[in-house]
Amino acid sequence: MKLLIIEDDIDAATYLAKGLRESGHNVDHAEDGEKGLEMALAGSYEALVVDRMLPKRDGLSVIEELRSREHLTPVIILSALDAVDERIKGLKAGGDDYITKPYALSELLARLQALGRRAAPTENSTRLQVYDLELDIIKRKVTRDGQKINLQPREFRLLEYLMRNAGQVVTRTMLLENVWDYHFDPQTNVIDVQISRLRSKIDKEFDQPLLQTVRGAGYCLNEPAQN
Repeated sequence: MKLLIIEDDIDAATYLAKGLRESGHNVDHAEDGEKGLEMALAGSYEALVVDRMLPKRDGLSVIEELRSREHLTPVIILSALDAVDERIKGLKAGGDDYITKPYALSELLARLQALGRRAAPTENSTRLQVYDLELDIIKRKVTRDGQKINLQPREFRLLEYLMRNAGQVVTRTMLLENVWDYHFDPQTNVIDVQISRLRSKIDKEFDQPLLQTVRGAGYCLNEPAQN
């Protein structure tokens, strides 16, 4: 997703932008409300992450101005104000979601994913990228570092789900329900076998592994750690 962060705390914005980029998102940043409004109106963003308290123009004012101009880009509000009344104000101003600080990056990623599912599909939603791994849903094509990778239909579906949840731990139950359409545990090693086959195709011939096993939790597709 192409995202805009409007946040005046540079350290917080840098940390958030890094986490979002590592999860495969394209991120821009504005340090105050006026600049954020200008960038939001000018750019074709798929979602905005807006801090509530901003210099020059507060976050709710930015959102209200966007909505008054029929600008419908989904907005997640970040705020240290956690009272119910404050959440209601944020949603009434036009926010689509409201997360209180401090927050977990994994929760924000999940909320963004949910917004993406609710938004109207765009051309960009048919192409996914994590690091140098690319997947084209329309053409059913997968490449890594420009090299074509041939996948079986189930492997393709598995990779698509992992890429849509890049940077997040995906549990076995999530895979059974969303890739195999099972709503019960078949008590087989089907997931382990498919993960092993997929890993051999997308990681084996490359220096940087992307698909990790998170012991006791599940699997995670992520960009390689930066040294």
